[in-house]
Amino acid sequence: MTRRPLIAGNWKLQNGLDASTSLARAVAAGIDASTKPEVVIAPVFTALASVATVLRELEGKTVGLAAQDLHWEDKGAFTGEVSAPLLTDVGCTHVIVGHSERRQLFGDTDERVRRKVEAALRGVLTPIACVGETLEEREAGLTLEVVLRQLDAIATNLHDVSRIVLAYEPVWAIGTGRVAKAEDAQDVHHAIRNRVRELAGDAVAEGMRILYGGSVKADNAAGLLSQPDIDGALVGGASLDASQFLAIVAAA
Repeated sequence: MTRRPLIAGNWKLQNGLDASTSLARAVAAGIDASTKPEVVIAPVFTALASVATVLRELEGKTVGLAAQDLHWEDKGAFTGEVSAPLLTDVGCTHVIVGHSERRQLFGDTDERVRRKVEAALRGVLTPIACVGETLEEREAGLTLEVVLRQLDAIATNLHDVSRIVLAYEPVWAIGTGRVAKAEDAQDVHHAIRNRVRELAGDAVAEGMRILYGGSVKADNAAGLLSQPDIDGALVGGASLDASQFLAIVAAA
């Protein structure tokens, strides 16, 4: 089965309205219906509506809009949170769930991530569900134990292969400039795909897109994206530069 690559740009806590809309236009200028990979950008919450307007106005441009997180309930007394229906209403098609920074800095547990994935699917959003190990866990030889545990937490949702994307992002490579060797990243991706096969069958495993995230740049993207089980990239810092981001898109 041929899986369409997905390149997602996570802008994190960067860029106000003007910078976000300018970057969105610059990215969209390099994307059209003939572009092979699917392309998604994830601005800050306050820029989502403005970026959605920009993307709608650019005829022939096919760039998806993602949020960087969501709450697991659709509504209620949850001050400061944003729900799937609100994200859909503003124009989002995707949402990042379980990013390492949410896990490490804001207490997102495997159970919270599971509930957020389910909320995204319920809200007609494509979740980009992240898994990955810390440096300490890697050095202790626990990479697969940690990654597969995190994957197992969302296992009941894996049957919906058309509406869920996985992303392997080793925590030690996020924003550090360090990147997993292409072959090492492939080994983890292959293990993830095999676990999906065990949990949900061959068809789901072969259709599931698994992205790599962790200091992906224009100069290392081709090597990573050439691996058989790496189906795209979740890009952080390099996504804030349109030319770098588009070079990664081209590498896919």
